[in-house]
Amino acid sequence: MEYIRGIRQKEALELPEILAEKDFGKEIIVEGTVHSIRDMGDVAFLILRKRDGLLQTVYETGVCRCPLSDIKEAAALRVRGTLQEEARAPHGIELRLADVEILSLPENPLPLAISKWKMNASLEARLNLRPIALRNIKERAKFKIQEGITRGFRDFLYGQGFTEIHTPKIGAKGAEGGSNLFRLSYFHKPAVLAQSPQFYKQMMVGVFDRVFETGPVFRAEKHNTKRHLNEYTSLDLEMGYIEDFTDIMAMETGFLQYTMALLQREYREELRLLQITLPRAEEIPMVRFDTAKRLVSEKYQRRIKNPFDLEPEEEQLIGRYFQEECGADFVFVTHYPSAKRPFYAMDDPADPRYTLSFDLLFHGLEITTGGQRIHRYQELKKKMDARNMEEEGMEQYLDTFRYGMPPHGGLGIGLERLTMQLLGEENVREACLFPRDLGRLEP
Repeated sequence: MEYIRGIRQKEALELPEILAEKDFGKEIIVEGTVHSIRDMGDVAFLILRKRDGLLQTVYETGVCRCPLSDIKEAAALRVRGTLQEEARAPHGIELRLADVEILSLPENPLPLAISKWKMNASLEARLNLRPIALRNIKERAKFKIQEGITRGFRDFLYGQGFTEIHTPKIGAKGAEGGSNLFRLSYFHKPAVLAQSPQFYKQMMVGVFDRVFETGPVFRAEKHNTKRHLNEYTSLDLEMGYIEDFTDIMAMETGFLQYTMALLQREYREELRLLQITLPRAEEIPMVRFDTAKRLVSEKYQRRIKNPFDLEPEEEQLIGRYFQEECGADFVFVTHYPSAKRPFYAMDDPADPRYTLSFDLLFHGLEITTGGQRIHRYQELKKKMDARNMEEEGMEQYLDTFRYGMPPHGGLGIGLERLTMQLLGEENVREACLFPRDLGRLEP
């Protein structure tokens, strides 16, 4: 009888193991993909791409049995060699090869120059060849940063007593209504793709008090802008027993502080590669919606066109205003008009025209929407009736409140938008592995 008894210790070393020991003069085995080949005649430099970065290896004619002409870019290799110190090489080390084993060879030359720092290919070309383009070190590093953001969100909230949940993405009704729903037939019944996990995470507050989820959401908006996607990843949280909606903003501020520290500590190489300066999150100013509109109108001589919402240009100016006046990278804009918020948003008792809600702007772009929710059944019903809303498809959601719910609130963060702003990119598609927009369903 044979058994599997857990992870097997591989003979081939990974880059962190090599860098931790730096045992110069020792013979080691490494596996990796040929990122580039620099043939100097009797000597060639084979740069191997590993999951943690690049490793320079030195091929000398007559030393290895495998002819250099047999080795191609994008070939997968297992090599054996002696570790040497070399200040000019990546990480200050190189491997002088004694043997090369080819594990696989590409059928065709690479369609993109992925070994170049900048591929000089359009965004459209890079998206069409996404699995290849992402092999570029700079492109790949963007998504390691995105990993760090998601990891920070999870780790921080676990530490704050949150439970991670996973909610359905096919439902009977959208959480926010409107026309931006992807509709489908679900075994001959009408259904929609989830705009957000809003209903479910509120229901789960009645079970776990504090919940969060990272998952896809779908918006059938016919936008073709640099800031919109039709499928994106939302970082959602909902928490009960809040004093007021500022508790939600405080929780997000804590997440940002934790995540920036995590990135600085464990994603230092990616930050260096991408030349990222992390934003400040020690304290974040907050300003009322109507005050923010007035401030930027006065300072930048811009006429207020829409009193009920913020236009993209206004968001940019608000970000600019607080950068100039407070040195702030983030700003919370609070008390959005009730007419522009979903039915479950709690109205401000002092002025029901406004809600106890907020957006977080990061360098002038909205990355978060959140706020306090209505937790009393009769108040929720009253607001639905005032909006002539039907209960069909929301019976279980409403039952949650009929049987009692604590004061609660939450938020949703657009992961791709947050990543885009952190990277300093101009198009959100740069921060999405496989974007879905008006014209793209592949790859």
